Amino acid sequence: MRTITSLLGNAQRLDGGAMFGNAPKALWTRWIQPDDRNRIPLACRCMLVREPGRTLLFEAGIGAFFDPKMADRYGVADPGHVLLDRLAEHGLSHEDIDVVVLSHLHFDHAGGLLSAYAEGQEPTLLFPNATFVVGRRAWERACAPHFRDRASFVPALNALLQASGRLHLVDGDGDALLGDGYRFHWSDGHTPGLLLTEVALESGPVLYAGDLIPGAPWVHLPITMGYDRFPERLIEEKQALLGDLQGRGGRLFFTHDHAVALAGIGLDDRGRFGAIDALGSVRALV
Repeated sequence: MRTITSLLGNAQRLDGGAMFGNAPKALWTRWIQPDDRNRIPLACRCMLVREPGRTLLFEAGIGAFFDPKMADRYGVADPGHVLLDRLAEHGLSHEDIDVVVLSHLHFDHAGGLLSAYAEGQEPTLLFPNATFVVGRRAWERACAPHFRDRASFVPALNALLQASGRLHLVDGDGDALLGDGYRFHWSDGHTPGLLLTEVALESGPVLYAGDLIPGAPWVHLPITMGYDRFPERLIEEKQALLGDLQGRGGRLFFTHDHAVALAGIGLDDRGRFGAIDALGSVRALV
């Protein structure tokens, strides 16, 4: 039996205008209120999958590798490496994870692979027994980023992943390492080669929505982020994927929504997509 559990890592705060792209502030403040620096709270939520003989982790969040100045810039206020604490609450350590699947290598999705900041010390790679699954084009982007998004990557992490000998690059709609019950979807709107994994459960498919749909407000098709490389393409990708999932009773797992971990996909009387049956957290979802 395969189960899904949501795990919160270190939270962060980013500018609300950047997170909602060209949506006016009068609109997005209906969904979430900013602080006095115009920043909104964001989760860095990971998805733990347990199945017989294997434990998988979908992403590692932002982690705690930033020095204090950078942590303040990106609104990372939690002390310590929160994801490791959440794993411990489930009787696990990072050493128990067999596979880590990364949608892409922006620091708020992969920084948690690194040890917490310690003055005068270089970060080390955690998860010593895990194979790291990354889309091939996302890896290529991380190694040779565009100047517009190069600050989103961690060169030290790229080097550590490559040196580990456990980096596994994937293409196509599936991979033998993950096996049956896992289907890949691909997106280029946020960043080239974004890997979105659909996990088959007894109760129906769950998609780790990554930065294609970072939270419930972004299910609405016109809502994109200022960080998205190709917003119009993203909207088209989102429309096709939501239509497919909604028709199959699929649900979305959100990485950045501070209040919602999992939601179904509904249509209103005007045919617009929206999040329904939202859950703040999930534990051992079958």
